[in-house]
Amino acid sequence: MIAIHPIGFILAVVFAVSMGGLMWWMLKVPRSLSAPVARARVSVEAIKRILVPTIGNVFAGREVELACRLGQEQKAEILLAYLLEVPRTLPLDASMPEEETKAREALELARTIVDLHGLPSTMELLRARVAGEKIAQTAHEKEVDMIVVGMRPGMGLAHEAFVRTVDVLMRKAPCELLIDRVVEEATA
Repeated sequence: MIAIHPIGFILAVVFAVSMGGLMWWMLKVPRSLSAPVARARVSVEAIKRILVPTIGNVFAGREVELACRLGQEQKAEILLAYLLEVPRTLPLDASMPEEETKAREALELARTIVDLHGLPSTMELLRARVAGEKIAQTAHEKEVDMIVVGMRPGMGLAHEAFVRTVDVLMRKAPCELLIDRVVEEATA
């Protein structure tokens, strides 16, 4: 008569259960997705590099946070760009120390947000006459998959520059463009 050892019996049961689970997982038919849903998932999964530009105002942070959340799952690289629109009366490489200091502070704040998400990032100070043109050019050169820009309530005169920039990006951006418009809160 053959004696069954309790440890051998337990190992056999564990092996049988794990093999049964593996077979069930392998033979289970995955839930089917409609073609539009599958395309949307693949489209978002393809976002590996996101450009977050600003044009002269300090990064509000919301666009950076939004870009980080969109790129979190696929560990997308976040390209942070501060756009310095140089007036036509000055040379493109003119020294603008006050604006350059503001740009560095804004980029460092933005990098802090990206670092909290553990995503790779790069920072650039871009100079241009027309912000939208430079953003589109940079997106093309850096092979960006998405550009995230934001609009704040009460932008005042900056609103015109923003509208011009978005107009150019709508026509020339080589990738997806996400515009985050914050709604003005009603005062009670």
